[in-house]
Amino acid sequence: MSIEKVRAYFKTKGIDGRIQEFEISSATVPLAAKALQCEEGRIAKTLSFHLKEKVILIVAAGDAKIDNAKYKSQFGTKAKMLSFDEAELLVGHAVGGVCPFAVNEGVDIYLDVSLKRFSTVFPACGSSNSAIELSLQELEAYSGFIQWIDVCKTA
Repeated sequence: MSIEKVRAYFKTKGIDGRIQEFEISSATVPLAAKALQCEEGRIAKTLSFHLKEKVILIVAAGDAKIDNAKYKSQFGTKAKMLSFDEAELLVGHAVGGVCPFAVNEGVDIYLDVSLKRFSTVFPACGSSNSAIELSLQELEAYSGFIQWIDVCKTA
């Protein structure tokens, strides 16, 4: 199970006890915000894309949407999201629990600047009913991200 991979990864960092699991689903931004009793923007949603021969993840604020022009400017191609079925196979986490931790080898991770207006955010932990509160510095450290990018627009 994907959450167990994330739990094992966070155990090596000494923060596995900070993972929160809910009785209700947190598979979407509105559901996660309800479970955590926070604003939707603080949900750090992880979006998965095909980028030429690679798979990339972009972690963005829950209230942000991909801006196609910014994405094309950043990556030189049109945004093409992974399908529901491809996510678990190519990333290592199923839709609803996709996160930037304990992902398959070769998956590149980017953090979108839409997150920078918050001191802490809540990414999922590999299941559709989990999250962890992390500072942006912790998100940087634990995600193994490549760089901060600006490919979103906020509502």
